[in-house]
Amino acid sequence: MDVSADLKTTPLTEAHKALGARMVPFAGYLMPVQYALGVLGEHLWTREHAGLFDVSHMGQGRLVGPDHETTARALEALVPSDILNLAPGQQRYSLLLSGEAGILDDLMVSRPASPDLDGQIVLVVNASNKSADWDHISQRLPAGVELRPADDLALLALQGPEAVDVFSRFCPAARDLAFMRCGSFDVQGIPVEVSRSGYTGEDGFEISVAARGAEKLWNTLLGEPEVRAIGLGARDSLRLEAGLCLHGHDIDASVNPVEADLGWAIQKRRRLEGGFPGADIILRDLENGPARKRIGLRPTGKAPAREGCEIQSAGGEPIGRVTSGGFGPSADGPVAMGYVDAPHAQVGASVNLIVRGEPRPATIAPMPFVPHHYKR
Repeated sequence: MDVSADLKTTPLTEAHKALGARMVPFAGYLMPVQYALGVLGEHLWTREHAGLFDVSHMGQGRLVGPDHETTARALEALVPSDILNLAPGQQRYSLLLSGEAGILDDLMVSRPASPDLDGQIVLVVNASNKSADWDHISQRLPAGVELRPADDLALLALQGPEAVDVFSRFCPAARDLAFMRCGSFDVQGIPVEVSRSGYTGEDGFEISVAARGAEKLWNTLLGEPEVRAIGLGARDSLRLEAGLCLHGHDIDASVNPVEADLGWAIQKRRRLEGGFPGADIILRDLENGPARKRIGLRPTGKAPAREGCEIQSAGGEPIGRVTSGGFGPSADGPVAMGYVDAPHAQVGASVNLIVRGEPRPATIAPMPFVPHHYKR
């Protein structure tokens, strides 16, 4: 049976196959996990040069209302971030919350820079959650505000220290974008929406483009000597080293933002005013501290601790579980993150990770495991 026949594809699927990518099922899509360079090589290339990712499986959409205030307040009823005070051309990381303060998804929220698009807010959500997210959001919007999924768009990410030099050859104005800023540009006759953001800890851009222009843009960028195609394998190791959460693993509906160390996504006005799902729980934990905390882990030795491994105190008491783990090529060793009971969350504390039934020593470590290089 051809399992791939039941999977969705992106506008770049044939381009990946032409590059010899190993294609795997992911979030209902057929996606490249690695190319000829291999996961380790792709990871290091991105840290040193510029990696190009196809992230077209992500959900892109727009909230559309009569003016920014109306649309922003509609979204603020669902997320804890300050959307009202987003400046034109500004992007913000936020969280779609349940009434119990659980994280239904994390998402990127942008206010278009153009005055002609006042009243519109751009959303990017995770691929595996997009149908549920769109349903959740659309069912809770007030009259006059609507959600418009944009299934006709592709999304590329160009990441790494040389990304700005590469992209500015085709889009000089993008060089002036600061981190978490966005704008509308033209790349060799292709209209694009660009944000200076990404999921690797490196400087770079996320580029939204009509599906019909995706392959031309992909080939244009890939034609530059600093750029290599990067698959899902290296995307995961890069984000783990950067201490970034993966929904469904490090965050989900059983975790609230304070436990996940994502309280920074809740700006001062929202903390004072509340009015978002689970506000009572979240504001309580912001004031008093959560019962458990997300922490970084540096296992001793070379054996990685994978998702699901039990975390024990040095005395053998079960205190939590690993949610993501693997080898960090740039960190030169295994890295992991997980949750432990708050009294055991001190950086520098010694713990044991139960790997294949055997306790392996580890240290609670600060995150990120490698420095971020965003353009502030």
